[in-house]
Amino acid sequence: MSTPSVSIHPYFKVHPGKLDAARALLPQFVEKTSSEPARLYYEFTINDDVVFCREAYLDAAGTLAHLDNVGTLLGEMLKLSDLIRLEIHGPAAELEKLKAPLAALNPAWFSFECGV
Repeated sequence: MSTPSVSIHPYFKVHPGKLDAARALLPQFVEKTSSEPARLYYEFTINDDVVFCREAYLDAAGTLAHLDNVGTLLGEMLKLSDLIRLEIHGPAAELEKLKAPLAALNPAWFSFECGV
């Protein structure tokens, strides 16, 4: 049986001509996130003009701490791109703790069912 965590799956569609600027932000996100104690993994992938961040945290508190930590950088990314999809995955009890703070982002909520 796996120990479920909270994972965030944001997809950013970069505005035309802004991909180099968006790419330049990615190492800054990684640097800020690298010292977060609740971080399990944090990485970026790119498909054409869509930047995806694959990230997970121990729990809702770690997730919120991360979002607070990278808030300024996230604001910069959102000047260069549109958040076209946001998924939050995790145990139902942890998702409940995130629903109010993340409501403005209109995420899709995925409740953990089972795993290894």
